[in-house]
Amino acid sequence: MSMPTLPSGRFVIQKHHARHLHYDFRLEMDGVLKSWAVPKQPPTESGVKRLAVQVEDHELSYVDFEGVIPEGMYGAGKVEIWDKGSYTLEHRSKDKIVFTLHGERLSGDYVLVKFKGDKNWLFFKKKPS
Repeated sequence: MSMPTLPSGRFVIQKHHARHLHYDFRLEMDGVLKSWAVPKQPPTESGVKRLAVQVEDHELSYVDFEGVIPEGMYGAGKVEIWDKGSYTLEHRSKDKIVFTLHGERLSGDYVLVKFKGDKNWLFFKKKPS
């Protein structure tokens, strides 16, 4: 018996040189890019957990954005695409998202789990089974 296939979409990780260097992780869901700010480089191997702070949703067109956000504007600084590709959604609930990334730098099974408050999540790569 095969499992039902859940929706797939695009993802992007943008390296954002704002006041503090961080990475913007975005998953295409519900007609928008669900977005998290990740203070340290996203995990490329299992065993590494990263804080991911949920921020406002972004328009789908932002999936290809690279450039400089001018001084005085929200998020001012240089934005470059660090990784992008597609993903397959495995599970989604209000406090956990399980997905497989198909990117150049990030590839494999990943999890976002909500902890402490409304906006803080842990972002990590699952151990191979």
